[in-house]
Amino acid sequence: MFTLIEKKALKSLKTALLKLNYPVPEEIKLEIPPNPQMGDLATTISFQLAKELKKSPMEITENLLKVLEIPEIFSGVQSKGPYINFYVNYQSFSRMVLEGIDKNYGELQPLSKKVILEHTSANPNGPLHIGHVRNAIIGDSLARVLKSAGYNVETQYYVNDMGRQIAMVVWGILNLGKKLKDYGKGEKKDHQIGKLYFQVNEKLKENPELKEEINELIRKYEGGKDEKLNATFKIAVDNCLEGMEVTMNQLHVHHDNFVWEGKFVRNGAVWEVVEKLKESGHTKTNEVLYLDLEEFGIEKELVLTRSDGTSLYSTRDLAYHLEKSEKGDMVLDILGSDHKLAIDQIKIAMGLLGGKSPEVIFYEFITLPEGSMSTRRGVFISVDDLMDESINRALKEIKSRRSDLTEEESQKIAKEIGIGAIRYYIAKLSPEKHIVFKWDEALSFERGCASIQYAHARACKLMEKSGLIIDRNMKKMKLDENWVLDDVEIDLIRTLSKFPNVVDESARIRRVHNLAQYAQDLANAFNKFYKSTPVIGSDYEKTRLILVDRSKITIRNCLELLGVSAPESM
Repeated sequence: MFTLIEKKALKSLKTALLKLNYPVPEEIKLEIPPNPQMGDLATTISFQLAKELKKSPMEITENLLKVLEIPEIFSGVQSKGPYINFYVNYQSFSRMVLEGIDKNYGELQPLSKKVILEHTSANPNGPLHIGHVRNAIIGDSLARVLKSAGYNVETQYYVNDMGRQIAMVVWGILNLGKKLKDYGKGEKKDHQIGKLYFQVNEKLKENPELKEEINELIRKYEGGKDEKLNATFKIAVDNCLEGMEVTMNQLHVHHDNFVWEGKFVRNGAVWEVVEKLKESGHTKTNEVLYLDLEEFGIEKELVLTRSDGTSLYSTRDLAYHLEKSEKGDMVLDILGSDHKLAIDQIKIAMGLLGGKSPEVIFYEFITLPEGSMSTRRGVFISVDDLMDESINRALKEIKSRRSDLTEEESQKIAKEIGIGAIRYYIAKLSPEKHIVFKWDEALSFERGCASIQYAHARACKLMEKSGLIIDRNMKKMKLDENWVLDDVEIDLIRTLSKFPNVVDESARIRRVHNLAQYAQDLANAFNKFYKSTPVIGSDYEKTRLILVDRSKITIRNCLELLGVSAPESM
């Protein structure tokens, strides 16, 4: 909706420039003033043209205002120094905004671009832990945003089934004489795998010579001829993934496709990559085959094969990226900041292979304040532990506020708040910033995700109390002709109108923290309206209920993009 305002302002400015025989810049800069008293939209066009026209910005502004035609959507245009500020006519604009909000509000026009987005991709040697959760949440939220912005998105989980860690798990299955269920009875399978992996690590510390047995398993599995061994690897990986998927589903994280790296060895793609890189003339051999990257400004070479001739993660990763670049118009990876060197190497290799270089969102790591929760399993804090802790803390808060709820109702709301707190707290900060997860902030009903969910619940309660059935047929929607908006209503309308623009910006910059901030701004605007503006029984009851309904839809759609539930009661 706010795009319409910008288009009207731009058209008016371009017409005025032509009337004055002034040059029309390729991009006329528009911005939203920090204070609504300074207008809804401002332009610095006078600064842009000052040097070329050899006139002061003030003089250019004065000349423009003399010939500027003001579209009906604006109530007026004023100069604040050299700035030209546009003021929206909210009496008419509010109707346009409310009529334009339906259940699909925030979905933009389809684009003919396919995005292959890889995220999470944790090694299947144990449960997802706190080190993985930021990757999963950034990736899943960004996928939702890109889909809403019109992209065709396929999310992928790259399954490392050929790495040393998985071979260690398989060695444990073959040599430690226990069934998986004996490693933590009643626990999820990924936790059982994690305990087995831990025991194998302990055995390796006691007897380092076992490393060669594990190397032999890697060689045999890569050879692919030992069917019994292949089946054992598959059992190990499948069991771990099954447990991980339970965790991800609870966290509202989903993948369209799980791609096993072993397939790139089985189908020969890895060796095609190696041969193409040899043909490029940039490979060298020194016990191992490697890609010499010095002339590309990188001192660290990219090793392509082990000394025994078996493939490495790097070569399998190149084959995977080549497949992604063939299937998608854009390849997007979510990776920790410790992968920067590896990605620089991958990008050079992809250039030599003729594939698309991946666009990468790097993130810093997340930690918990010391002592904020126990590490029940002794080695790390799993995402399951993190979610349990969050839900339990939310349940305690819910019970202190709502003694009227049944246990089942309390549990349901606590789960929505607890999971929402984790997703929102991680999404609200740009990925470049390190996060210390603070429970009091994450679960705050005043400034955290719970405050946004609470705004949605308030809107639902108000609509239920009114008993009004909102007509979804926009042509039949009746707004009170005499409705005079107060400042709080104007602020809410203004905020609602920005949602499609925020989705577009979030997709364009490949970030979701601005969307999370918008969700908070929208909830604040609605809560302010809820507290200060009478609705039921007021002179504008039906019109204000429509405003409540449209706010409810927008909050829900915004939370959906962040992977957060929108409770109807809290």
